[in-house]
Amino acid sequence: MLRFETAGESHGECLVATLTGLPAGVPVSIAAIDRELWRRQQGFGRGGRMKIETDHAHIVSGIRHSHTIGSPIAILIENKDWKNWTEALPVEDIDGAEDHKKPVTRPRPGHADLAGAIKYNFHDARYILERASARETAGRVAVGALAKAFLVEFGIGVLSHVIAVGEAKLERPATWEELVALSQRDEVLLGCVDGEAEQRMKAVVDQAYKTGDTVGGVFEVVARGVPPGLGSHIAWDTRLDGRLAQAIVSMQAVKGVEVGYAAEGAAAFGSKVQDTIHYSREKHEFTRGANRAGGLEGGMTNGQDVLVRGMLKPISTLRRPLESVDLETRDAALAAYERSDIAVVPAGGVIGEAMVALVLASAMIEKFGGDSLAETRRNYQGYLEQVKNF
Repeated sequence: MLRFETAGESHGECLVATLTGLPAGVPVSIAAIDRELWRRQQGFGRGGRMKIETDHAHIVSGIRHSHTIGSPIAILIENKDWKNWTEALPVEDIDGAEDHKKPVTRPRPGHADLAGAIKYNFHDARYILERASARETAGRVAVGALAKAFLVEFGIGVLSHVIAVGEAKLERPATWEELVALSQRDEVLLGCVDGEAEQRMKAVVDQAYKTGDTVGGVFEVVARGVPPGLGSHIAWDTRLDGRLAQAIVSMQAVKGVEVGYAAEGAAAFGSKVQDTIHYSREKHEFTRGANRAGGLEGGMTNGQDVLVRGMLKPISTLRRPLESVDLETRDAALAAYERSDIAVVPAGGVIGEAMVALVLASAMIEKFGGDSLAETRRNYQGYLEQVKNF
């Protein structure tokens, strides 16, 4: 079983991410992990924090001589902003520490502040927001890069793009070649493959900035080269579409998920929605007339591209704060403001890639097993032969 965990707070000393279950022998490039971390930090509308941090993966276990060794992998990512918070958030209490606290007593609507403060009995939401912050996702992206490295060994690629920012939308499908080119850009605007649509998206972000507001959007993650048969129909928690949905909705600010063209399908008749089945005698393979199902049928992959969309609400921290209540006085007050972003949809896509890669890698390991990459590959090749001869 592939399992990952993250630890750390937004302004703590560092983030920690662990990944257990990757077989031995998977090639790993720290530069490739750092590239994913860099991609997560890019995009028009990001806040001042991105000017402080330059994320780098410091691997302390599980990888030697650029290959996994089968043991748990641990990655540290330094928070350079920690130097500004050492007195406010010390690990061990010290005399005078109260004077340096930076309490948050005016919870932000839409954030974890109030619900978390009530749950953990804090009258200061600082400890809640420190962990609830999307800064945590740097750890997910780091271990997601390892999952990608594993999937690449089986010809599986996972990429993303932005299809909407506010009401500005991409009105056409993107090709895989466009997604590859997008991922290789050294300058990231809003992560859209279409320049004209991207400029419309930028105008929406500009408007939000001018009015002290924030804006959300939709990103799409595409996984290509996925074999049929990952996941299962036999139990609710083995259905891969459910696992993918949970992975995407677990991301901060994501309030909805769509597999394939679910919303469009819900408004159409069945004859217009189902992907027709065909067979190529030359290639000895089944094909579909379209991919409205998003590569998943009955909780299992069907061999087509896996398509998953995440719907990001606008970030909860506004420069023009909304109405709230002070936790200490219970008087009406404006919500607290923490340095934040205006739009994070491109970053959401990169984090979504990581989450989809982790779910797919886990499904691959569950199905094909193997303590070493060579063993997993043998099992995988045997399965492909079975599929070919079906």
